[in-house]
Parts: sequence; C-alpha cells; structure tokens
Amino acid sequence: MKLSFYGADRAVTGSCHMVECAGKRILIDCGLYQGGRELEEENEHPFGFDPASIDYVLLTHAHLDHCGRLPLLAKRGFRGEIITTTATAELARIVMVDSAHLQEEDARYRAKKAKNHPKVQSIAPLYSLIDALNSISQFGRTAGYDQPIALAKGLGATFINAGHILGSASIFLELIEGSHKSSVLFSGDLGKTNDPLLIDPVKPPHADNVVMETTYGDRNHKPLEPSIEEFYEAVTETFARGGNVVVPTFAVERAQELIYIIHQGIDSNRLPPSTQVYIDSPMAISVTEIMERNLDALQPEIAERIRNGHDPFRFDGLHLTREQAESRALNDIPSGAIIMAGSGMCTGGRVRHHLEHNLPRAESSIVFVGFAANGTLARNIIDGAKEVGIFGERIPVRAHIHTINGFSAHADQQQLLAWHEQTCAGRTFLVHGEESTMRSFAACLGNSRVEMPELHQVYEL
Repeated sequence: MKLSFYGADRAVTGSCHMVECAGKRILIDCGLYQGGRELEEENEHPFGFDPASIDYVLLTHAHLDHCGRLPLLAKRGFRGEIITTTATAELARIVMVDSAHLQEEDARYRAKKAKNHPKVQSIAPLYSLIDALNSISQFGRTAGYDQPIALAKGLGATFINAGHILGSASIFLELIEGSHKSSVLFSGDLGKTNDPLLIDPVKPPHADNVVMETTYGDRNHKPLEPSIEEFYEAVTETFARGGNVVVPTFAVERAQELIYIIHQGIDSNRLPPSTQVYIDSPMAISVTEIMERNLDALQPEIAERIRNGHDPFRFDGLHLTREQAESRALNDIPSGAIIMAGSGMCTGGRVRHHLEHNLPRAESSIVFVGFAANGTLARNIIDGAKEVGIFGERIPVRAHIHTINGFSAHADQQQLLAWHEQTCAGRTFLVHGEESTMRSFAACLGNSRVEMPELHQVYEL
C-alpha cells in the first residue's frame, strides 16, 4: 500500500493524491494549478505517473483546483472511472467546460501576441473542449453520502459530507492487502460550521491516516455577521461616491451566498431598494440553478423557502448576464451597480474587463471575499499594487480595495482542529496550504505524527 502526492503539496492549488492498493491505482482529485504564469506552467508538466495506469478518480468537489486537470488526464490516456456525488458531477461538468473555453481563449491570446516572433513555437491550449467532454463521459457511479462503494476486493470508499460547497465530500478509504489493513481519510476542502446556505460538515470517522487541507490553518475567521455589515458599508459608501462595486466571485457557492446576503440587505433596508446587482457569470447562473435543485444540501429554512416559491436567489434588481454583449454593456453603467463576475482570483474570465474599467476610478470599489493564491492578480491587488497588468496594459489602482475574510467557504484553524481531533489519526499529512500556514497548524497537532509531503513524495501505508 502506498500514498503519493502530485499536487497541492506545500501549496494551495492543484490537488492530486494517489493511493495504490490491491493492484489498483486511485487518484483523489486532479486539480488545476492556479497562480502566476510560472505556477500555471506546472499544469503542462508530466503528472509524475502514467495517466493510463489510473483505475479510478474519486473527486471530492467541483472547484477548479480539484477537478480542473481531469480533461488533461483524459487527454493523456486515462480511461478509468470518475466517481463523485451527484451534485459534484453536475457542477464539475460546467466547471471543466468553462475551463476548456478559457484555455482555448488564453492560447489564442498568447498566439496573437507571439505572431511577430517566428522563433516562438506554436501555442496550443492545455486542453480543448473535446478533451473536457471526453472526461465528462468517464463519470460513472455516483456516491451517496455515508454509503460505502466497493472499488475492488480489499478496497472500499465512503463519501462524507464536507460542507464546503454543494456536493463536497471527504473520502474515507478502507484498505486491505494480504494481512495488512489500513485506512486513509482525505478531508477534501472542509466547510465552516453555521454556513448561511449549506448544512454543516458531518463528524468524520476514525482513520489511521488523514490527508488534510490547511488553507486557513494559521488563523480564525472573523464572525460572519460583522463581515456582512462590512460588505453593506462598502456598498453604500461606494454608491454615495458615485461608483460601482466589483466583486471577483467564485461561481460555485460564493456567488450564491452573496446573492442571498444582498437580498437580505435589501429586505432589511441595509442596502437601497434600488440596488442593481449583475451576475456576470454564465457559470454562476448555472450553478445557482443546480443549487435550487439540490435542496437536501441546503439549510432547511432556505430549502423550505424555495419549495414555497420564495426563492432567496431571485429578487427585483437582480440581473443575470449570460451573453457577452450584455457583459460589455455593463461598462456603460457609471454608478450604483454591484457587478459580480469570475474568476475569484482574477486569473481569467469577465471580471478582468470590469477591473480594467473600474480599478482606475477612485469612486469605485473592488471587494474581495475569497482566498487569493500567491501570484494571482487578486493577490497583487490585495497586497497593495499601485498598478497591475491586464490584457497587456498597465492599469492604475485608484479604486478602494476591500478584503472581507468572513465569507470563506473553508473551515478556519479552530474548526480544522476540531474536525481533526475526531479522526483520532495516528499520522497526518498536511496539504492544500502555504508552507508557513502548514507549519503553524502542525504545531497544534500534538497527538499525531505530522508529515508535510513534497511534490511526488511517496509513503508506505
């Protein structure tokens, strides 16, 4: 039995781990690296294993840094089965198709820039729409929470609600090889307790080994209510200055949470009744529709409102902009708009156009409500850059910049420690976190042997 690491090792993005047992090779996630160009080039490198040798991929959830290299895996020879929850399968299809479009657009843009440099080799996308569709065809069985799945003799998997986004799961593997037994629990990304939309993560099982995310392993989140008030204040102050509010938004879960909170703000008069909200993200619009169909994952009161025709994700003043022409028209709105667009880290998508138009405006605000990895445009702005590069141009940063941390879909240090304590793990592998964060979290784990794997490192189980 072996456990190997091929992504999100002493880093946050690119999650990819492998278990070998009973003659089978199982990947847990196959995510995209996100960050600066140097980090993103890691996506083009060999995986460190033969994709054709993989029998199963077990997918924890549909965020791009967990599913975004599945099309590349299929392109390079993977022919096995992808297993995940029903909601994750539905979301992942949207996320991977969108990613393929972005890969193709990025390749066309880079090729256009390089056309006057004959020594530059031809530029191709990391993967195409066809590759994404091929990987979608490999989604097989769907996993119900707490229902064991037999993968092979001596190899079983159970998906456990992780409460991070719709359909997200921790994955518990029970392993038998000859006379040797072991178990590995992959946390996936863990959600916070008392989320306004989703039910809480469930209690994890005991495990011999835990592979655990540490995104916020060195800090605790601010309470949600003050964060909501901070958001309302940022909006009202911006409107009073005559500007717009641009919110770089993750399409899966964060956009829906903000729609819900803005609706609450209008109903309670914390935001003006005339507030106009533009969801400039076809993917976020589709994800909202999927969420409205998966009521069992939502907080009971929200599910009941939707059943009774009082959908909190629909209200006067909410505009869903799917078409590019509609998106471009938003540039003509001088003030009074909340524009939510992807991507959350500003690494692509429509938000870059809105940043290009609003960053130079002192009356506007950019409000960040999610994690921004090192090297991303979002992190550069958050860290105080006076100007940034967008579409080959240097754009001055004059807008007000707000960073509101209480909206995170990740568990904080206190919640991570409480979850880990319940596993009673003898050995813990820390992943999905910046190295300094991992070291802070490791210092809190006194009763477990802690490992911080490096890329391609292999351990015996």
